[in-house]
Amino acid sequence: MRARATVAVPRQPAFPGASRHATWTLGAAALLWIPQAALLAFAVQRLADGAGLSAMFAPAAGYLLLGLARASAEAWAGRKLHAASREQVSTLRALAVRALATRSPLDRARLASGAAASVLAEQAEAVLPWLLRYQPARQRVMLVLPLIALVVATQSWAAALILVGAAPLIPLFMAVVGWRARAASAAQLAIVGGMNGFLLDRLRGLSTLRALGAVDATARRLRATAEAVRAGTMRVLRIAFLSSTALELFSALGVALVAVYVGFHLLGQIGPGSWGRRLTLQQGLFILLLAPAFFEPLRELAAVWHDKAAGEAAFAALQGVARDAVPLPGALPEAALLRAAGAPSLDIDTLHFRHEGEAALFAGLSLHVAAGEHVALVGPSGSGKTTLLALVAGLVPATAGTVRIGGTELDGHSAAALRERMAWIGQKPHVFAGTVRGNVALQRPGVSTVAVSAAIARAGLGHVQHAMPHDSLGEGGTGLSGGELVRLALARAAVQPHAGLLLADEPTAHLDRDTAAGVIDALLHLAQARTLVVATHDLALARRIGRVIDLATLNIAKEAA
Repeated sequence: MRARATVAVPRQPAFPGASRHATWTLGAAALLWIPQAALLAFAVQRLADGAGLSAMFAPAAGYLLLGLARASAEAWAGRKLHAASREQVSTLRALAVRALATRSPLDRARLASGAAASVLAEQAEAVLPWLLRYQPARQRVMLVLPLIALVVATQSWAAALILVGAAPLIPLFMAVVGWRARAASAAQLAIVGGMNGFLLDRLRGLSTLRALGAVDATARRLRATAEAVRAGTMRVLRIAFLSSTALELFSALGVALVAVYVGFHLLGQIGPGSWGRRLTLQQGLFILLLAPAFFEPLRELAAVWHDKAAGEAAFAALQGVARDAVPLPGALPEAALLRAAGAPSLDIDTLHFRHEGEAALFAGLSLHVAAGEHVALVGPSGSGKTTLLALVAGLVPATAGTVRIGGTELDGHSAAALRERMAWIGQKPHVFAGTVRGNVALQRPGVSTVAVSAAIARAGLGHVQHAMPHDSLGEGGTGLSGGELVRLALARAAVQPHAGLLLADEPTAHLDRDTAAGVIDALLHLAQARTLVVATHDLALARRIGRVIDLATLNIAKEAA
């Protein structure tokens, strides 16, 4: 069985030491309100006892110093937490990019490019508020609430009981709302990702849509998707506003109950609840000042509860990038690159391969191609020509069997090194927006402008005026014909002098006879002193190759044996 990809996004974000320290510092800073409230209550009591303004200097100075300490601690912790959270998001994004890069291009479960871009860009960014706001708020709830309740209990067990009794109502309601919020956020992210993928695919095929008169139908579908995004956004916001409103109601009721108890107790209407003694004005005011601070962390937690829902949904989307992935062999190379020169031989021994959930495409296929030999793979569509080339190139792992290139077995350790000895010429070469030189060199080290010019000439593009190294090309090859696109792929292969094995997939597909003949001449000229394996339906190309292998017949003979 094929191994799954080795790169994965962790199950939970890893919080570095700096993030934990900053979170604890924010919680400790919130606790500085306790001595500040004590100083305020003490000052009011002194004023009620007839003390002058001179007696207020010491409490005011202490209050100011504690306020400066609290503000400084929160500012320092905020900067540290933001830097740590941003680093964590960058790490998660890098792991997701790496997971995408290590997936086989033949993986049918691979995300569409638009959906992948949505996950890596906007959805990954939704993890930042989760780390930056929700985690500190959660830490403050765990730290501040028990300590304030304990401090209030030293003055009045009845007031503490009111606070402790009202507090569970808020997280209980938030949990109920949170289940809906998480589901709504996940659905919203899925709709946005689908819309991005749909839009990108349709923009790529806009000329085809215009030719077929399907622009209006596409616009209607895009409008319907945009309306679904709007409705989903409003649904998430409605849940967020509902949770905030409910929290404000419960916290206001809790503070009001404490205020009612303290007020009636000071008036002598309520006796019990203060450990057998009557509360003083200082004690009552101290309790009233702490009551809102008791509910403040819960209010902050509710305010960022939708950040948690969106962050968890985004984190799940990042994990989904690598879930059930078919790995690209050699994507994480563990051996040095082999720079062996010359044309290698190709040996395939009892190869087995099948796509997930489908019947076997190859069942014990064996094949030998001598060094420098040219071979054409033919057969009806679905016989496995392109898949066999992908297996030889190490773009997808085989279910069983071995592939040897130049005597070296292709596996996860050697695939990256062996691919350095190959050149892939696909039937639909992708062209990036940029210069011809950039599209030929593909940022490979050591490829000079002179080498690119020589490769262009060998590929038969030397006579094309707009295909010089410094000329610009549009996304998808705008400005080049179908034959010129194939020749550009040939130039990419020609610029690799150490690529002794050429793998060409339908190089003459969709070309007219004259253009196809020119491409065949350029391909055979490039394949001199190299091993060439071509998958094709073109009988003219197969005849000029020499050795022709019918995969359908070969598979039938193997099954009969």
